[in-house]
Amino acid sequence: MSAIRASIVGGSGYVGGELLRLLASHPRVEIGQVTSESHAGQRVSRCHPNLRRMELDFCSIADLKPCDLLFLCLPHGQAVDRFDSIKELAPRLVDLSADFRLKDHAAYQRWYGRPHPRPELLGSFVYGIPELRRSEMRSARWISSAGCNATAVILGLYPLFKHDLIDRARTVAEVKVGSSEGGKASSPASHHPERSRCTRSYKPSGHRHIAEMVQELVGEEPAQIHFSATAIDTVRGILATSHVFLKQCLDEKDVWKIYRQEYGKEPFIRIVKDRDGLYQFPDPKWLAGSNFCDIGFERDRGSDRLVVLSAIDNLMKGSAGQAVQAFNIMNGFPEITGLEFPGLHPA
Repeated sequence: MSAIRASIVGGSGYVGGELLRLLASHPRVEIGQVTSESHAGQRVSRCHPNLRRMELDFCSIADLKPCDLLFLCLPHGQAVDRFDSIKELAPRLVDLSADFRLKDHAAYQRWYGRPHPRPELLGSFVYGIPELRRSEMRSARWISSAGCNATAVILGLYPLFKHDLIDRARTVAEVKVGSSEGGKASSPASHHPERSRCTRSYKPSGHRHIAEMVQELVGEEPAQIHFSATAIDTVRGILATSHVFLKQCLDEKDVWKIYRQEYGKEPFIRIVKDRDGLYQFPDPKWLAGSNFCDIGFERDRGSDRLVVLSAIDNLMKGSAGQAVQAFNIMNGFPEITGLEFPGLHPA
């Protein structure tokens, strides 16, 4: 079977670099073109020094040629603005921006502060978490990859919501995230004297990824998800700590059965169940460069509270790795193809 010719639109950022790294060793992919308006004509290694032996130059979007599939890694708002011209270049798209993640126009306007410029397209993209949308992805033309914070929280809590085990009015989640989540563009907040050694609450309420959590976990039922985000002094990784309150008296063994039922056969979900030693709970440090999501939990013996911990690499399972996983599903390849790297220890 011939290789899939895939091109990347917006390849100079961190996510574009991760996609290039993954696709370069994917046995069923031929990399076509990679765009960057500010680096057109330069080698991709100019932006991604880990890819020094890759003999590929950036080009302009205007020079893109037709291919089998396009990965869109453009800043928020640009994919939708260019959509009509981009969609003519490939029969299938995987968009890694937030432009098409939500299905409801009112929700988009609420969380993004403006009307969606193409509301008729909302609902045309399959939401990009394979563990939830695998069957739809198999026949999808267009996929919208999930947000990284949303991915960590959704995967951690999905079995509990699905089986209606928790009080839906009292879900509280907080993520601690590395600096790469903010992207490659510099800002006063990313300036080294400001970012180094920080533990900074940057979005204690009103984070846009809440919209994805509500869409995928809650649907139209009345419920609330309270979410906060904190920046910490690391480059990669997300640790989501979610507090939920059980509707019935379940011990940890019962909860483990639910998680094993939902995730026991998932290739990229690892349930962490050690109860002694250094590795009792998920830690994003061990996930750097991998597409895994590690999930663990602990029952608060003094209350009905269950604490769920889920960890990912934000650039992998939170972005590029998950996009390649979706790409594999779209093309009928084994999901683990090109994504077998297990992470590093020590790191």
